[in-house]
Amino acid sequence: MSALGMLVTSFVLTVLFGRLLLPLLHKWHFGQSIRECGPKEHLKKSGTPTMGGLMMIAALLVSTLVWIPLSGRVFLALWLFLGYAVIGFIDDGLKIFFHRNLGLTSKQKMLLQILVAAVYLLYPGAVSVYSTSVWIPLVNTTVSLGAGYYAFLLLLLVGTTNAVNLTDGLDGLAASVTVPVMLAFAYIGYLSHLPAEMLFALGVCGCCLGFLVYNHHPARVFMGDTGSLALGGAVAACAIATHTELLLVLIGGIYVLEALSVIMQVTYFKLTHGKRIFRMSPLHHHFELGGWPEVQVVKRFFLISCVFSLLGVLLFICR
Repeated sequence: MSALGMLVTSFVLTVLFGRLLLPLLHKWHFGQSIRECGPKEHLKKSGTPTMGGLMMIAALLVSTLVWIPLSGRVFLALWLFLGYAVIGFIDDGLKIFFHRNLGLTSKQKMLLQILVAAVYLLYPGAVSVYSTSVWIPLVNTTVSLGAGYYAFLLLLLVGTTNAVNLTDGLDGLAASVTVPVMLAFAYIGYLSHLPAEMLFALGVCGCCLGFLVYNHHPARVFMGDTGSLALGGAVAACAIATHTELLLVLIGGIYVLEALSVIMQVTYFKLTHGKRIFRMSPLHHHFELGGWPEVQVVKRFFLISCVFSLLGVLLFICR
């Protein structure tokens, strides 16, 4: 009952908060600036309200207070969700205030992301709550990393938040891809007898579904870095809490492919003095420039995310 309640509450609240927030974003002229180096088709989206992630954040906070008993583990998950949301909020705010598509510099954003991760790691007893061992899927063995676990989690947190942020490039893409990811972690939480983590994942799932009411093509609002970085923090929090850090590579396969496409593109461009592997990165733009309609790219990435998430759950069950 609480599982359904959490999912429905977060969905309904996101929709309701959206009805309140959207007129305000229009009134305050919180419009999105579109990169000139991106697909030309996207230039018509310039001015679409951004910072829509605020409706998701408010909905998840209220839903958590209603359905999940507060504990250290819940606090840590919320810290990652809210901590990265604040970074995104600052980044979006700078873009809006200065009317440009660049907010924080990459170094500034990385420094703040590391700061949020460091506070999480240094929280009394945080790592000991989850143990310093890592489960390796397929070979079904556990390896103790000792103090190296701190460095591993730092890489996981920063990598996940940036990968989800890169995925947020088409109408409805980041939210729709995240739905099966969070459903997978909710089921893993259920199987692992971690009710708080299960409910938290369902709450994020409900927020994504509620946000899609406004963000499906043609989008009436974008989540901005406020929403995408928050989602990245939530995804990482669920992977850490359920002790499936490496399984995240499979469950969040779309995020991984998006991030890898950027790394490969930039590296190859520098090594070959201007040549490219993809038409454009992140990966969704490659298919978009190849002739796929935006809606088609989103639908196919969503289906692939469903497959990745299902495979991840099956690996967990068969361990």
